[in-house]
Amino acid sequence: MREKVDTSKSEYKDTVVSIKRVSKTVKGGRTMRFSALVVVGDGDGHIGVGHGKSTEIPEAIRKGKEMATRNLVEIPRDKHNSVPHDYIGEWGSSHVILKRSPEGTGVIAGGPVRSVMEMAGITNIRTKSIGSRNKANVVLATIEGLKKMKSPKEFATLRNKEVEHILGID
Repeated sequence: MREKVDTSKSEYKDTVVSIKRVSKTVKGGRTMRFSALVVVGDGDGHIGVGHGKSTEIPEAIRKGKEMATRNLVEIPRDKHNSVPHDYIGEWGSSHVILKRSPEGTGVIAGGPVRSVMEMAGITNIRTKSIGSRNKANVVLATIEGLKKMKSPKEFATLRNKEVEHILGID
């Protein structure tokens, strides 16, 4: 299995996917708080997601970024900066289809999925979000799908074969 990523590097970029204002009704009125969904990545196959909550927007974003850098994972990519194979990521009732694409395709994805792909450094992919459109669940389904993908080298190791045999190169 893949190991956790070293988070000591400070060259991670972040993107705020959504900011929500949430309120709680108490005896004296309503208390307003903010919730921020943040995606962090280095553009080289390392990605993380965090959810921060606070009474102020900048503090919620900072907490989300901190949480995302603690939860970094490494994802496999092929030589075209695409995913190694097609896969469907699932989280709750959100499903995201991740399809491998040739060089020059670009990122064909909706808002939350596009943020994840840009932070991960994937530049050629086609995606489709099915089911719930909740931004948090779509982001988590995308990351779950990327985490479960395996490179040809990992498949070859599991099957005790050569990488060329797995790729069909003889």
